[in-house]
Amino acid sequence: MIVLIVAFDQITKYFAKSYLYPDKSKDFINGFAEFRYAENTGAAFSMLSGNRWLFIVLTAVAAMAILVYMYTKAQKKLWLYWSLGVIASGAIGNLIDRVYLGYVIDFINPTFVNFAVFNIADCAVTLGAVSLIAYLVFDMIKSSGKKENDNE
Repeated sequence: MIVLIVAFDQITKYFAKSYLYPDKSKDFINGFAEFRYAENTGAAFSMLSGNRWLFIVLTAVAAMAILVYMYTKAQKKLWLYWSLGVIASGAIGNLIDRVYLGYVIDFINPTFVNFAVFNIADCAVTLGAVSLIAYLVFDMIKSSGKKENDNE
């Protein structure tokens, strides 16, 4: 799964750079989203732009920590395993860009709202994080229900 998500991210960024660089845009869904090439040297919404090495180190450490945890602890919990894998995939996809290009290629631009341009790796991190939060909430609910039953 991780390899497939990273590959899809990198392939879409390749096409974005090949067909949209430097200033072209293509409607994807008219009035909803377009493809537009952008280079992001910062974090989400271009925050902390210009801190390439900080992002490389933080992302590499976070991705490695997730991968180590996945392969040592999370195997029996598929939902947790999937969530962490999707987050790691997104981190690795953007890490590749930062290491080799010095910036992250973004190309998905929602036109129905004023929002940042993003990419597949960003989607993976976001969806993985939402899934992880949902897992943790359900796990807490399940654990508290189990404790209440044990106390009766």
